[in-house]
Amino acid sequence: MKRVYTPIASDFVHTGILNVIRTCASLGEVTVGVLTDEVIATYKRVPMLDWEARAEIFSNIKGVDHLVKQDTLSLKGNLLALRPDYVVHGDDWRTGIQSSIRQEVEETLAQWGGELIEVPYTIGVSSTGLEEELRQVWGAPDSRRGRLRRLLSVKPCITAMEASNGLSGLIVENAHIDSNDSASVKEFDAMWISSLCDSAFKGKPDIELVDFTSRIRTVEDIMEVTTKPIIFDGDTGGRKEHFMSNVRTLERLGVSAVIVEDKTGLKQNSLFGTSRVQTQDDPHVFAEKLAAGKSVLRTKEFMIIARIESLIAGAGLEDALDRARIYLDEGRADAIMIHSKSKDGDDILEFMGKFRAEWPDVPLVVVPTAYNHLTEKELASAGANIIIYANHLLRAAYPAMQQAALTILENGRSLEADPICLPLKEVLTLIPEVPHG
Repeated sequence: MKRVYTPIASDFVHTGILNVIRTCASLGEVTVGVLTDEVIATYKRVPMLDWEARAEIFSNIKGVDHLVKQDTLSLKGNLLALRPDYVVHGDDWRTGIQSSIRQEVEETLAQWGGELIEVPYTIGVSSTGLEEELRQVWGAPDSRRGRLRRLLSVKPCITAMEASNGLSGLIVENAHIDSNDSASVKEFDAMWISSLCDSAFKGKPDIELVDFTSRIRTVEDIMEVTTKPIIFDGDTGGRKEHFMSNVRTLERLGVSAVIVEDKTGLKQNSLFGTSRVQTQDDPHVFAEKLAAGKSVLRTKEFMIIARIESLIAGAGLEDALDRARIYLDEGRADAIMIHSKSKDGDDILEFMGKFRAEWPDVPLVVVPTAYNHLTEKELASAGANIIIYANHLLRAAYPAMQQAALTILENGRSLEADPICLPLKEVLTLIPEVPHG
């Protein structure tokens, strides 16, 4: 009996996959390698169903004799272990990011005379295409809310980019590049709704002047056209009673998390550091606010993240660690965000080292605006689970808009501004059209 191996990454049993399995069964004894959630997350969306559920589905399909875990994007490890006579795959991997994987499969099979069989791509049917059709499901509150926790369970470190309106939300939703060091696609995992950026786009100072109702309107604009999980900048959270109500609203809308900082009084942006008065709340009082927010949640999916400002306010490392203990124990915080304006990032790295020694599994959030020389790999290896790029689309948009305005003033016409402007036709096609009934 010939041995046949095929890898499967899909959530869905569609015609294309059934064609592949039928081909496998016609060749011999079939082993299916179901890709793990972690592997799939390196080149496409985290699957809707976890590995156990997908394994159960595919093990019960007629023609499948054995099932194994495919825990790397490379198939080489499983191929060397199983030494199949045939590997069967759809022919859609001849180009694109998986072409290098295909080449490795051919080279590995050649060691024992194995053969690669490619099934013609089933036109109009693919898991990626089906996912696009399910975008409305992905964007629905009950589906979207838990996505951040799901990501944290399958990726050691995720990234979030600032989005402050529907247009910037679309940019974050669709931005992706092919990774240089592996056959994978790199994209942002989540969106950060920044108080600073929301205020700046409204021409207001970042002092919690923009009220919660207005900020919710921004969230709704972004959620209407995107599907990625949202982390909301909750500033100080305001009064405890107000925070409880606002948490309930964010949870109902499908937001995944709120980050609330342990400062009190008139808000001053943290990057001012000690040049402005930065007054931290009493840690036990702040923990009461966190616990109050947790008490009104209707789901286990929504996350309340405590933001510690000790390094900003000059209170030091030990104060930050003491506050982390209080916020986790008394406030029942789901994660900790540590903030700093130090450009070398040494205080952040020291905090992360000591934090990880005491809490190896608690999610840790960093915002490397000041210490932006540190790479994602460096921050992740130091213990970061969420990296937020907090204001870069705002900062990129302002000089571009200013340059266009000045160019038109200088020339008395708009011709010279064309090279720095998106063509109007692309503007018209940038925004998804409302589907016709």
